[in-house]
Amino acid sequence: MNREVYTKKRYNLVGKHSAVKLCNWTRRSLTGKGECYKEKFYNIKSHRCLQMTPAVAWCEHSCLFCWRPTEFTSGTSMENVELDEPEIIVEKAVEAQRKLLSGFKGNPKTPKKIFEEAVNPNQAAISLAGEPTLYPKINGLIREFHKRGFTTFLVTNGMNPEVLDKLKPLPTQLYLTIPAGNEEDYLKITRSAFGKKGWDNLMKSLKIMKKLETRRVIRLTLVKGLNLKNPEEYAELVRKANPDFVEAKAYMHVGSSRQRLEEFHMPSLSEIRQFSQRLAQILGWKIIDEHETSRVCLIAKEDYNWRFL
Repeated sequence: MNREVYTKKRYNLVGKHSAVKLCNWTRRSLTGKGECYKEKFYNIKSHRCLQMTPAVAWCEHSCLFCWRPTEFTSGTSMENVELDEPEIIVEKAVEAQRKLLSGFKGNPKTPKKIFEEAVNPNQAAISLAGEPTLYPKINGLIREFHKRGFTTFLVTNGMNPEVLDKLKPLPTQLYLTIPAGNEEDYLKITRSAFGKKGWDNLMKSLKIMKKLETRRVIRLTLVKGLNLKNPEEYAELVRKANPDFVEAKAYMHVGSSRQRLEEFHMPSLSEIRQFSQRLAQILGWKIIDEHETSRVCLIAKEDYNWRFL
């Protein structure tokens, strides 16, 4: 793992293979400049969210739209990595978050109560970089967060269906990313280390997701000129997983993705809304919410009152 590269990109490295990074929405919420769309949709608190990963430099995909420095990915397996224990990762991740937040203590725009809550995070977004399910002790990590009163949002690319099948405990919310509606586009966009087997793994994960008894979300990162098309293809894949929600979100021209894509590739909210309306119509679902700044629509079978934590 190239530690220097990640440090320069403002990742706070934790132990041998984990990292924490202060989310822009956490910063904004601390100074009254708005909240993350996940707060609007699911009622988590942006200022109390810990964005982290136990596998910062390991992933099977090198997606064109990824804002992470995918060119420095260390591999597709952590078998030969000396692993940190889950309790150490959680402890050091919280410590790192507190250090990153320390500058807000004297900020006149940050209320004292909000700062005190922020340094005691209660929501873990296990999604910062890499593929979290490659960490062999992911079950222990989720368990450790839950022991400390955290809710957990786990984001996966679906390349490890055998791990999804054995998740215990289940995260509070499981995200599975569908990067394209068909195999050809999938291979072009993800540049998967597994090739066609990657598409097969994704199909297996969608079927496994269907039976998991937790809140389940399909995430679509939509790129104009690449995968913002053919909603009927996505509808077929969504039906395989039968999730509680679909998030149709615009690709954002930020981070390392700017080296691979142009600003043109970033859809407007209007384009995302139009795609979402068509997808919802095909599924027989409906758009139940949206977040203008993040250019994302939330699609569901009905307006679930229980979606709020």
